[in-house]
Amino acid sequence: MKLYTRVLGQGPDLVLLHGWGMNEVVWSAIVPELADRHRVTLVELPGHGGSDYDPGWNSLESWVSVCLEVMPEKADWIGWSLGGHLALRAALDAPHRVRKLLLVNSSPRFVKGPGWPHAVDEPVLRQFSVALRRNHRQTLARFLSLQVQGDEAARESLRLLRSDLAARPEPHPQALEQGLDLLLNVDLRDQMPNLCRPCLWLLGERDTLVPAGVAEDLERIGIPDSRVRILRGCAHAPFISHPAESLEALNSFIGERNA
Repeated sequence: MKLYTRVLGQGPDLVLLHGWGMNEVVWSAIVPELADRHRVTLVELPGHGGSDYDPGWNSLESWVSVCLEVMPEKADWIGWSLGGHLALRAALDAPHRVRKLLLVNSSPRFVKGPGWPHAVDEPVLRQFSVALRRNHRQTLARFLSLQVQGDEAARESLRLLRSDLAARPEPHPQALEQGLDLLLNVDLRDQMPNLCRPCLWLLGERDTLVPAGVAEDLERIGIPDSRVRILRGCAHAPFISHPAESLEALNSFIGERNA
């Protein structure tokens, strides 16, 4: 069992991890420019796109472990949404493998809870979990609509997300269930003070899944060498709706010299 990867470009290693239900094609708008300066490794999550799925991969740690098997020895990591959870866990478990972290529309906890108001209502995700067992294709389509809700380019972004999803093999239904379970249950807040790699949280001003207000919560929990940048006008997929702004933010952060 192995994950699908695609490598292109030359330079310092950079890895990209997509979000729940998606595949590596979601990065298409920004990969060509990234590959001009980096050796880019695109990884598809377990059971997504061309990656195998093993029901034994039933925890965040197991997903990270199988990802590390196909990653460069040391790289900058970009993780979007659920992919951000994997990038955070990798930086905590194997800091020698991670130079910098770029968390796109992600946070240590995806659902609301005590002291964590800027997140998704848990009943919403639990409804998705129930619906997923009835019709995973319809549920995934609904989730795509949520990702662009509020975006100033929502219609075009939704069209591109649908196109990206159709460009690769359909996600495995069990992988979708497991990924949704991770979004419901992963909570890395207590471990954030142990994060020892430079970190950029790139948020969308109009994101309804990871609201920009989470910036206040991130500051409160105290994360070393961490900063936040909020992109105006975009929702949950800024690299699709606002690729130029996303690239500028990513390149600026990656290009900084470590202290």
